[in-house]
Amino acid sequence: MARDFYWVRLGDVPQWLLETPTRGSGEAFDEPWMFADGRVLDEPGEMKALIATAGKRRAFVFSVIERAPIASQAIANVFRALAPNDVQLFPVMVEGEADPFFVVNATKVIDCIDEARCREVHHADEDDSSPDHEGEYQWIYGLRIDPSKTEGAHVFRPRKFKTAFIVSEDVKNALEGVGNLGVSFERVTGAPESH
Repeated sequence: MARDFYWVRLGDVPQWLLETPTRGSGEAFDEPWMFADGRVLDEPGEMKALIATAGKRRAFVFSVIERAPIASQAIANVFRALAPNDVQLFPVMVEGEADPFFVVNATKVIDCIDEARCREVHHADEDDSSPDHEGEYQWIYGLRIDPSKTEGAHVFRPRKFKTAFIVSEDVKNALEGVGNLGVSFERVTGAPESH
C-alpha cells in the first residue's frame, strides 16, 4: 500500500513569527538558508531566534525568511522517535522563552517529484539560472511526488524543489497529536486535487 506524504507549510492561523536563527552572539550564519537545504550540517553551536512579530506561541513554525523549521520539545520528540535518520535537531533559544526549542534540519533530498501529476510547474528561468540551481523549479502548484521513490524516509526535501519540507502521514498524525501547530499540511500523494 502506498504511503501518503504531506508538504508542511506555514499555517494561516494567529501565531508569532520568528526570525531566522543566528549564532548565540546574534551574528548571522554564513549560509542562513542552510536549515532549508536538505543536507547534514556540522553542529552550529549556540543559536538564538528573535521574535519578528509577537503573536500566539506555537509548537511548530517556520522562520519568516529562510523558512527554518522551529519546534518545541514535544514536536522535536516526534521527529526523534519517527524520523531519527532523516533529521538533525539543533537547540535554539527563542527570545523570551524558558522552554527549549529546536531547529529541525531535514537531512535528505530525494528525487521524487512526479511532474506530470503536478497541477502547475514553473521552472527556474533558463536565462537567469546559476549553475548551482540548474533544472530547479521556481514554484510548483499542486505538488505531487511518487511515494515509491521516497526510499523509506519519513522527512525529506524534494530534489530541485528544496523549499518543500515533506513528512510522512505517520509524522503528520503525530504532529497533529501534539497540537498547537503554526503549520498546515498539503497532501502531495494520490490523485491531484481539482481547483
